[in-house]
Amino acid sequence: QVQVDESGGGAVQAGDSLRLSCAASGRAGIRLSMGWFRQVPGKEREFVCAVTWNGDHAYYADSVKGRFTISRDNNKNTVYLQMDSLKPEDTAVYYCAIASPYGPAFTSSNVNRLALYDYWGQGTQVTVSS
Repeated sequence: QVQVDESGGGAVQAGDSLRLSCAASGRAGIRLSMGWFRQVPGKEREFVCAVTWNGDHAYYADSVKGRFTISRDNNKNTVYLQMDSLKPEDTAVYYCAIASPYGPAFTSSNVNRLALYDYWGQGTQVTVSS
């Protein structure tokens, strides 16, 4: 079983930055593709970004492209989400997700599908005020 722990959320002003962290544990030598999603009450969980297991490809939703950066440190089994130029519409609970080791490789057309991800964190709240 894989445990997923997010941290780094908080309340900031528009234009500020935050960095979220996602630590994965419970599986020796974790080298799985990982992603970030977000959700606001009453809406479906939406894709934010993802990175392949070796970090050679990153994918972003259009709404965050150019402002958010995903990265990973496999020595620490940790993925980071650097969020710059935050906007009030970025307010949401952010979830880290780990892709299934048996699923298809990430592509730009499938990376946003929730079904590709087997393990989810409990979420961390990000609130951006204007």
